[in-house]
Amino acid sequence: MANAELDAIDMKILTHMQRDASLTTAELAERVGISQSPCWRRVQRLHDEGYIKSQVVLVDRQKLGFDMHIFAQVKIARLSEEERETFFRGIQNIPEVLECYTVFGEMDALLKIVAPDVKWYQEFIFNTLMKLPGVEDIRSIVTLSEAKSTTAIPLTPRKFQ
Repeated sequence: MANAELDAIDMKILTHMQRDASLTTAELAERVGISQSPCWRRVQRLHDEGYIKSQVVLVDRQKLGFDMHIFAQVKIARLSEEERETFFRGIQNIPEVLECYTVFGEMDALLKIVAPDVKWYQEFIFNTLMKLPGVEDIRSIVTLSEAKSTTAIPLTPRKFQ
């Protein structure tokens, strides 16, 4: 198991930090039931060992005018390795693309995109996505509402009987 070296205190630290990374070391120590210095050392170790990748601020996308989440399935032509790298480098430089995954099946990539409205998204497809190397087809899934959104990762895999 990937987290075999994590104990119950480490798991509590990760749980609280996923909920609110702005907690001071003193606040975090109090919540997990240890003193401040050992808590700070544990947090540093969790960073050093890569369990904590970064600490960020989550911004309300709708307050900034990005009312839509869209999932775009992208079909890419057969590309050379260099062209493929250019495609994925291009994706990295598009701030509206929040996530990008390569996928099995008929389509080659799945993008999670924020957009202010459908008209903007239509222009984005033609002026940005279709200009990336090898893009042949884009199928979009426009979300109607957000039923769940979290950045918290389960700390252990669920066990099934």
